[in-house]
This record gives sequence, C-alpha cells and structure tokens, in this order.
Amino acid sequence: MRKSLFWLTVVLALSALSTTATAADSIPVGHLACYTGPTSDVGVPYGNGVADAMNYINSNGGVNGKQLEYETVDYSYKAPQAIATYKRWVSDLKPVAIQGWGTADTEALVQFIAKDKIPYYSASYSGHLTDPTGKSPRTKAPAPYNFFYGPSYSDTCRGLVQWAAEDWKSKGGNGAPKFIHMGANHPYPNAPKEACAAYAEELGFEVLNPIVYDLKPGDAKAQCLTLKDSGANYAYMGNTAGSNISLLNSCGTVGAKPQFLANVWGWDENSIKAAQESGDGVAVPLGAPSWKDSAPGMATVRAISKMSDPSGETYRNLHYMRGVCAVFFMKDAMEVADKQGGITGPNIKNAMEQMKEHVPAGLEGVCKASTWTSEDHRGTTEISVYTTSYNGGDFKFNPQSTVNVPRRDDWLGW
Repeated sequence: MRKSLFWLTVVLALSALSTTATAADSIPVGHLACYTGPTSDVGVPYGNGVADAMNYINSNGGVNGKQLEYETVDYSYKAPQAIATYKRWVSDLKPVAIQGWGTADTEALVQFIAKDKIPYYSASYSGHLTDPTGKSPRTKAPAPYNFFYGPSYSDTCRGLVQWAAEDWKSKGGNGAPKFIHMGANHPYPNAPKEACAAYAEELGFEVLNPIVYDLKPGDAKAQCLTLKDSGANYAYMGNTAGSNISLLNSCGTVGAKPQFLANVWGWDENSIKAAQESGDGVAVPLGAPSWKDSAPGMATVRAISKMSDPSGETYRNLHYMRGVCAVFFMKDAMEVADKQGGITGPNIKNAMEQMKEHVPAGLEGVCKASTWTSEDHRGTTEISVYTTSYNGGDFKFNPQSTVNVPRRDDWLGW
C-alpha cells in the first residue's frame, strides 16, 4: 500500500511538471479582428493574414520552439466590445502581446496597455500612437507599448500630398492647387486630417473645408456635388475601400473628377474591380506588394497562405500581406526577448526598439525595412505611391514615386 502511494505521488509530481513545461512552452497572444462591421471589407483579408501567419509559425517550430497560443475575437469594429475583450484577456488569457485592429479602440486602450505592459500591434496607423514617451506637445498620450507596421496615416497623407505637389507641377498646373480631406467623422479618417492639411499648406496648397461621407457604402452624390463645386484638384479619401467604391461611382455620375488620393486601407484589388473605370487613376500608397508580385518574400507568403488554403489558389489582396508582416515583426521581437530574459511584454518592447532597418527573414521585398527606438515608434516614413487602372479587368498598379517623408520632431505623435 505504501509503495502504491509512493508511485502515485511520483506520477502526480511528474504530471505537474509536464503541465508546467507545456504552459511555459506556449506564448499567449490576443487577436482582435474585424470580420464583420463597417471596415470588414479590409479587416477580413488582414485578419486572415494575421491568423495564417501565426499558424505558419507554429507549424514551423514556433518561436524558439514555443507555440503561439492565440485567441481570435471578431469585435465588429465596436470600441466598447474591444475594451471588454481586452479586460477579459488580461484576466484570463494573460497575453504577452496583442494583434489589434481599429483606431478608436486602439487609441482608447493606449493607457491600459502601457499600465499592463502588453505590446499592441495595431492595424491602426494613427500618428497619435508613434510617441512612446509623450515628449511631443501634440501627443495625446504617451504610447510606449504601441507598434504598427508601415508609415502612419499622417505620414502617408503627407507623402501623397508631396507627390501631388510634384504631379501638379508636372502637369503644368497654374496657381495654388486645391486640396480637400474627405472621410467619416470618426477617429480613423480624422487621424491624419489636421497633420496632412498643415503640410499641404506648407507645400503651397489651398486647403478646402473637409467633406464628410459615411464609412458604410451608400449613395454619396450630395458629397460629390459639393466636391465638384469646391473645385478641388486633389481629394484625399480617408475611409476604407467599400465606402470609397460608392464615393467614386457617385462622383462619376455627377462629373466630379479630381485626382483622388486613397489612404492605405482605402483602395485595393477589390475596389479596382468593383469601381472599374470610375476608379482609374486613384493614387494609392502600397503598403505591400500585390499577390502577382515576384518579390523574393512572396514565396514565404504563398506558403503562409496555404495554412487556410491548401490549394494555394486563393488570391490574397494587399491587406493580407500587411497582416503577415505585423505578425513576423512580433515573432522576431519575441525571439530576441527569449534570449534576453524571457518572452514578456517589456522584453518584447525592448526588442522592437532595437530593430534597425529590419526586415523579417524570408519576407524580403514584402515587408518594408523598419526601425523603432525608445524615443520614436515611427517604423518607416517611406511611401510607395502607385496609381491604379482597371484595364478591362486585368487591373494594374502603376508605380509613380517613392516618397521619403521627413522624420521631423514636430510631427512625432501627430
């Protein structure tokens, strides 16, 4: 009887050790996705990229042998639901990092994640998230644990108006070109509005009163008539792709034809096919190569895509690739953190801030070289400007210019 009790104790002890080892070999990560709601047109491909990338990492040795244990929650672009999910995760999942989504929810969580020391990789590229110390007078709040892949919305818009200024000259434009911001009255389209207008004025544009149109697709003829009457030469579209398709179709019917400038979520392959000739010539800042591209890193992206599409036949649009990049920057930071004391929030943050002109291995030509420091979370300020053409369904991205936006101190956090 005593021998039986002895061996039972040994078995229980070994079981406990095994459980502890298993827990230590997993890395809890939250994935806040937008698969339904007003921005799901771009949220679905991005979220698929995030999920496929994490599954691919797990299938290929994990992070130094540790598996990403992630939970995906579709919050339908509702900030209160995002905040409630975050609070539950902190209590139950205890994530060391989060892959997030929108501007309203990300900005609302800034102080929570700073207090909890959880690196937050958002799909919001709000310039308000780029000042980790709060040293800039324009910063809403210090954002030490916020990171995102690609240039901020503000720097992207600055890059577009910088290109537009050259475009105006090359076309022989007379006098000051007129610039107008268009978008919903919402934190996402509004994030770059003041910053971009200020730079447009610096460059000699006449800045017109903004025009508001809904994030949900719908008839926008009234807004297009206002746009036509304004005489705007360059119009920035701050909404996501679905809303912008409706806008361009409406503007085509009333003859409003400025040079449209789209934000990084505002135009993609689905938009080109849906708007057809109405969308010809839209200037878009590509944050990733297209699925047709032959960049070296696309071989890895195609392998990642097979995690949810074993056939390899599904076309992945631009947003999918950016979701992949966001995950792989996180992975690389986790690998460094693991060697510098363990995969904890503070160690992941420190690893991110050590990256200099970094490109994740295997994703060359897909992810832009990025640098983060403890003083500046603007990963890159390089804007790749293309225009698009429907071309009878055989759509094309036509390269225009690579703009390097100045990394000015007074633009940090703005």
